[in-house]
Amino acid sequence: QGQLVESGGGLVQPGGSLRLSCTASGTFAVVGAMFWYRQAPGKERELVAAISMTGRTTKYADSVKGRFTISKESDKNTVDLQMNHLQAEDTAVYYCGAGIDFRTSPAYWGRGTQVTVSS
Repeated sequence: QGQLVESGGGLVQPGGSLRLSCTASGTFAVVGAMFWYRQAPGKERELVAAISMTGRTTKYADSVKGRFTISKESDKNTVDLQMNHLQAEDTAVYYCGAGIDFRTSPAYWGRGTQVTVSS
């Protein structure tokens, strides 16, 4: 069974940056895309960014476009999320996901990492 483990969360001041990493291990069924989702207190989980396994196609939520960058190294089982110009509204638990494609929800999830943006 495949596993996803997130790392890199923490406390950062508004305007600061964080880099999240998701490391995959074990055996997965067909995976065509990797995702970063987030869930703030009292809100539904929402898509932040997605990347195809080739790395050639990416997708972002409007709220993070121009501030966040998702990336994947072909020779490593990791997917990163570089977050710049962080705002209080970005505070949430961030989850890594793996799935078939951009059209379907991830079949695999990590346990999440907390990101808190506060002065």
